[in-house]
Amino acid sequence: MTTAGPTRFVLSPARRLEGEIVVPGDKSISHRAVILGAIAHGTTEIRGLLRGDDVLRTLAAFRRLGVSIRDEGDVVRIDGRGLAGLREPDDVIDLGNSGTSIRLLAGLLAGRPFLSILTGDESLRGRPMGRIADPLKKMGARIDGRDGGNLAPLAVRGGGLSGISYVSPVASAQVKSAVLLAGLSAEGETSVTEPGLSRDHTEKMLTAFGASVRREGLKVSVGGFDRLAACSVDVPGDFSSAAFFIVGATILPGSDLTIRRVGVNPTRTGLIDVLRNMGGRIELENMKETGGEAVADIRVRSAPLTGVTVAPEIVPRMIDEFPVLCIAAAAAEGETAVTGASELRVKESDRIAAMAHVLGQFGVQAEDAPDGIRIHGLGGSLGGDASGRRIHSHGDHRVAMSAAIAALAAPSETLVEDTACVATSFPGFLGLLESSARP
Repeated sequence: MTTAGPTRFVLSPARRLEGEIVVPGDKSISHRAVILGAIAHGTTEIRGLLRGDDVLRTLAAFRRLGVSIRDEGDVVRIDGRGLAGLREPDDVIDLGNSGTSIRLLAGLLAGRPFLSILTGDESLRGRPMGRIADPLKKMGARIDGRDGGNLAPLAVRGGGLSGISYVSPVASAQVKSAVLLAGLSAEGETSVTEPGLSRDHTEKMLTAFGASVRREGLKVSVGGFDRLAACSVDVPGDFSSAAFFIVGATILPGSDLTIRRVGVNPTRTGLIDVLRNMGGRIELENMKETGGEAVADIRVRSAPLTGVTVAPEIVPRMIDEFPVLCIAAAAAEGETAVTGASELRVKESDRIAAMAHVLGQFGVQAEDAPDGIRIHGLGGSLGGDASGRRIHSHGDHRVAMSAAIAALAAPSETLVEDTACVATSFPGFLGLLESSARP
């Protein structure tokens, strides 16, 4: 049985996960649908939009920029104003904990001829912004912030941009998207080349809205001054939300769980590849495509896992799934090692350190390194203090939900504290977990 207070989860062990569930709409696609709908011409209709706090912050930001948005329950309608129709905000735009919102909006507003001030909560104000400010400055934007423009609040004075060919030092969808969105307002072509392929939702959605997008290997380009046209967007289930249930059903013996209509974009599904390599039984059924995005039902049956070495090149395809992969590794037989993941140090929390701490609470030995972690799996059920565990989420929604999945495989009750953050991406997480868990 699971219970929740205002800021905590209390979780008991479960025997298995079973049945059929539907997870909320994809957060990454939801953000981008709102952004492109706001700057397109005409009315964009979005179905399946995630109502998590991060996406609600993006919606509120565009209302402040003069965009009419009607939330009618099943559908959200956005009356696009075109790029030139956005107006200068009359106050600071507060983006809460959403790194996607602040970085993508900084890119978009870098091309608009007015002042915008973007900020967020304490966690967001500590996350690096230089990675998007530097290329935007190269395009001609004026961006100021704390620590030389590396930390929010950011003051963005936009307009007068020129396209650039940017070689990004990191494989980051947020960096790539910020530069491409700025490129829509730039003179000439703008391109981004990455060291590895990050998630490509921005490119796919730009194409759906009518932008001229070209891809050559790891290089993607967009033309300036494209006129975007409104369209309908059907947001699939969020793979990153499904990931918690995929791991839970894998490590709890006797589980058989189907997650309906999940986005399975290949740039997002590295976790499936790793789990299959560990011995996981995961099948994609009823595959189809909507809006350029692959969608499928994911069926997961329990399986004994064996530790593996996770290659650095797969990390960008499972960057958000790292915390819950740690739980799978904890239940596996043998050692699992992840390298090439230094990006995890600057997420909502230092996810490498946070997960090493969580694993320790379940009796799992883990050694963190600057760019990864080494986990010594227990080969089955998790352990830890039999009198119960108290785990702090570090204010990170993915750490909190990963700890909740681990709690199902523990021998006694677990308390996860500071769980209000879960609302940023998965407001109904605990209820869905309770509906599929069998005590």
